[in-house]
Amino acid sequence: MADNSDKIPAIQVVNDDDDDVNRASSYTIELNPVDDVPEERASRGAEYSRQSSAMDEIDIQIGDSSDQLSDPPTPDVPECLTPSPYLPDRNGNRKRSSVTIAPGTITEKPQPSQRKMTSKRSSFIFTPKPLKHYLTKEVLPHVDHYRNRMSFSKGHPERSRPTLDELLDASVMADINGNDLEKGDLVGADNEQGKVIKFGWFDGVYMRCLLNIWGVMLFLRLTWVIGQAGLLEGLGVITLSNIVTIITTISMSAVSTNGQIKAGGIYYMISRSLGPEFGGAIGIMFTLANSIAVSMYIIGFCESLMDMLEQYLTHFNGIVDSVERINDIRLIGSISLVLILGLAIVGMDWVTRVQMGLLVLLLVSQVDFIIGSFLPSTDEEVAKGFVGYDSQVLEGNLYSAYSTDPTSGKKHNFFSVFAVFFPAVTGIVAGANLSGDLKDPGVAIPKGTLLAIATTYVSYVIYGIMVAACSLRYASGNVNEVLFGTEAFNDTVGEILNITNAFDDCEGRTCGFGTSVSQQMMEVISAWGPLIYAGCFAATLSSAIASLVGAPRVLQAVAKDKLFPGIQSFSEGWGANNDPLRGYILVFIISLVCILIGDLNQVSSLLSNFFVAAYALINFSVFHASITSSPGWRPSFKYYNKWVSLLGTILCIGVMFLMDFKMAIVTCVCVCLLYAFIYFRKPDVNWGSSSQSQSFITALKAVQALTRVDDHVKNYRPKIIVLSGNPVDRPCLMDFAHLLTKRLSLLESVHVADPSLDFKKVEVMKGLANKWLATNHIKSFHSITRNDSLFEGSRAALEVCGLGKLSPNLLLMGFKQDWQLSLEDAEEYYATLENAFDMRLAVGVLRVDGGLDISGMFANEEKAHMMFARNRTTSELSEQSLKVEDRSESKMSVDSGLASPATVQKKRVGRDGSVLGRFGKKTKSNLSMAILDKDGRPVDEDTVEKITQFRNKGVRDGTIDVYWLYDDGGLTMLLPHILTTRAKFAKCKLRIFFLSENVEELEIETRNMAALLSKFRIEFNDVIVLQDVTRKADRKTRDDFKELITIPHPKSKSGRNPSSTAKASDQLEGLENVLVSEAEQMKHAEQTNFQLRIAEIVRQNSSQADLVVMTLPMPKREQIPYPLYMAWLDFTTRKMPPFLLIRGNQDSVLTFYS
Repeated sequence: MADNSDKIPAIQVVNDDDDDVNRASSYTIELNPVDDVPEERASRGAEYSRQSSAMDEIDIQIGDSSDQLSDPPTPDVPECLTPSPYLPDRNGNRKRSSVTIAPGTITEKPQPSQRKMTSKRSSFIFTPKPLKHYLTKEVLPHVDHYRNRMSFSKGHPERSRPTLDELLDASVMADINGNDLEKGDLVGADNEQGKVIKFGWFDGVYMRCLLNIWGVMLFLRLTWVIGQAGLLEGLGVITLSNIVTIITTISMSAVSTNGQIKAGGIYYMISRSLGPEFGGAIGIMFTLANSIAVSMYIIGFCESLMDMLEQYLTHFNGIVDSVERINDIRLIGSISLVLILGLAIVGMDWVTRVQMGLLVLLLVSQVDFIIGSFLPSTDEEVAKGFVGYDSQVLEGNLYSAYSTDPTSGKKHNFFSVFAVFFPAVTGIVAGANLSGDLKDPGVAIPKGTLLAIATTYVSYVIYGIMVAACSLRYASGNVNEVLFGTEAFNDTVGEILNITNAFDDCEGRTCGFGTSVSQQMMEVISAWGPLIYAGCFAATLSSAIASLVGAPRVLQAVAKDKLFPGIQSFSEGWGANNDPLRGYILVFIISLVCILIGDLNQVSSLLSNFFVAAYALINFSVFHASITSSPGWRPSFKYYNKWVSLLGTILCIGVMFLMDFKMAIVTCVCVCLLYAFIYFRKPDVNWGSSSQSQSFITALKAVQALTRVDDHVKNYRPKIIVLSGNPVDRPCLMDFAHLLTKRLSLLESVHVADPSLDFKKVEVMKGLANKWLATNHIKSFHSITRNDSLFEGSRAALEVCGLGKLSPNLLLMGFKQDWQLSLEDAEEYYATLENAFDMRLAVGVLRVDGGLDISGMFANEEKAHMMFARNRTTSELSEQSLKVEDRSESKMSVDSGLASPATVQKKRVGRDGSVLGRFGKKTKSNLSMAILDKDGRPVDEDTVEKITQFRNKGVRDGTIDVYWLYDDGGLTMLLPHILTTRAKFAKCKLRIFFLSENVEELEIETRNMAALLSKFRIEFNDVIVLQDVTRKADRKTRDDFKELITIPHPKSKSGRNPSSTAKASDQLEGLENVLVSEAEQMKHAEQTNFQLRIAEIVRQNSSQADLVVMTLPMPKREQIPYPLYMAWLDFTTRKMPPFLLIRGNQDSVLTFYS
């Protein structure tokens, strides 16, 4: 402060008072140092004084050029703005600070009592406080707030963003042990301490890519490419190959800079971009390809070593076998593989050191080649095709001269040469595979890989030009033919040695040297041949090391994500670097088996295709993420283009088929099979991939397009909204609704919950319900609305549920069996039915014997968590608890009676929770899947059967009786037909019962109905006309109905007799034990008799049916009392098989037009 007294910032205050008297509505407070003042004046503090201009306090001057107030207000300044009145200058002397408030900046709304001011100057003491004082619970943005919480190496994060609950409620504390973790984020294995090795862009990416791109192809295939394709087309091959890799690297750079990259390399990038299906497929294929590649590189090393020994050791006849090399290769390869494994286990630090040495050796060998090309060639070298730099040689090598492949008999062309060369540039992911060991993958991968490609491309182009300018395509290798055709040639010697051609004249004979034939031309051109072999050794061994180190890390990442069963053990790591030791062992075993096989020519093409398939998916991931326009796609690497990435995808796929058509097909099949396996396995991962973004966009566009199309009767589907309450409480209702919709239509369940529940508990309940739905394979959306009224809550749900044309058109409810016990609830239930019809929805009411609500059968927490116990003891399940307090009861409460003592029989229980028979054997129906009651004991089998009657795999083969009483648009007929298309009711026969006004022509009416159903293409077994529905019901039926509506002392919702309330007294008209008054009974006697007759006919014909479907009578509040309506439904459906009352909204859902 002493050194910055002249740089004190302005303090701004806001005043939004718009009173005319206080037109100076905004001010600027400036702290300005003034002249020195004596120290003795410091004691005056904030004392007011108008006379002294050098007062020892902060003066506040309020100015307004347009309107000078006689008594300006004294600003109401917070206590925190009270500094010391003396501010030292640069020399340490105290100065008085003047505060000037100028209009135009800050506003402080004055109190009404302060509107009239009498003074123009006032003062306050300003004491600065830290920023933390003003933030209270708020925190400033920090990188730790955006980390995965388990990504910290020790303990919990030092910083955490407060939750919304913490900001709203001081009593709520943050739970730092949240669930928003990504698997595999722990640093180190089991938090082991030690030196963590992290690499930069040079030693982590650049060096490793150089070692892989400058591979064996540089020494063995580059000269062959120039010899076959010529310089121009050869450079085209090199350039096209690098275009593919550059595009792929650009795409890889974009992916690697779109967030933090963890271990797993190319697998991690693809899986987080395109999703687990593609990522898992590439991860496994990449691991397998690298494992086999280790053996291929080692076999290449062994063959080069054997070639060198045979060339420089004249009497060398092999180590083990003098006839065949394969045993020598097996021996040397096995030893080499063991040494490489030991190097990998020692640690990445030593791996890097060894690879650095191999890179030096590789560079030295290239320098050896460059120097050798400028040295004079010997006769032996000339005979083998190296003639030194010559313009005529360069001119002769400009254009292609493709030869015939002696193996396949096919003539080479540009694409066949390209297919041979392209694997040389596939080492661009060598650095990315070690993404978990890089200091900053987002910087190292783009920088190191692009520089490596640029370096190797320039070197390949230069070396290609050098080869074309100094070497011939064909040469005999015979030194005696070098002088043939020249003056120095001795004809006598020529005749003796039978020399008739020059060394470069290969017409009519086979030459074994030259760029088009020999793979050792670089060794011929070099200054010292063994160094070229050393370069081959360095290239093969470095590639083998990179593959053996990279493959286990990819496998470890796949195992951590648990995409495939049985590989989780490979996710464990050892040491501070979390080295995948088990992965090393697995790759070692695979490679050792391949080395012992010895011949992998058929596999090499497949491996190259695996790599190129991964490149194609990297390019496609960038294109896909770009076109989906996900807000999360924000790569810091900006030099990419979605169309260029798409071009890269097409090029990679084309390269796959150019290299080997058959192996490309095999690669595509492998990707598809692995993709399908992960897709149907549905691993529990959520990475925010572009596939999810695409799904959202596709769904959104589909819904928008669907909204613009009018509904058509042929496309009608029952889109059901179920008033299920907590779906765990009514599994039978949810199962039945799911039978109707399956995966082909919309199903939504609604829970009208207690309004006192806070949002946090509602979210927990919703999560548990969705988990239960997913566990039981019910494709449904679940929502919760808070209301103390079933009618109001359901109306709100019906009004807002759905999206466009994806909105419910059918309300499904369970029948309220206890309607007599609470007339208030019964009235709401009736109003809910009526409201659904008012909203032009169809309505269905399902009733099963014993009821639908099983909420009283289970403990609150247990049943919400899991309904079925699989191979677990009851004691284990009784300990499972979700700790959900204050569980809300649904506003549609139904007493099921399923858990009553009369129905629950004691059973012997096995140790696994199974029900045992008389002799201690498991009964046929149980199974390791048992439903447990609130005491943790399995419920009896009959109850289980009732609960799961629409879920179990038992096939019904009885009848579905349909009572199509009224024309509701055909929904009463359509739903039974849909049920017969499900496996559960596929063998059931439809029996159609209908009414007829023309009782004298029943046969004609029957034929007409049969003809109508045939036009609807609905298969049926029988059509029956209901007769005598208008005659008087039997005496017993009438007595039973009278008993139903006469209940002694019915209870209201509050537990009191409803007659004690004025409303209930009006309803019951003084008769406490009668639900429907005599007057109402007399008024609706004919309708009641009709319903009783229908009930008699239903009982007579359908008591043994598998399902009864009947048209629901219309609820008419103004005409039918709700207790009487509920009594009709109750009497018709009680003690019957599963009964569905259904009513369409009078719009046609059936048509016989095509």
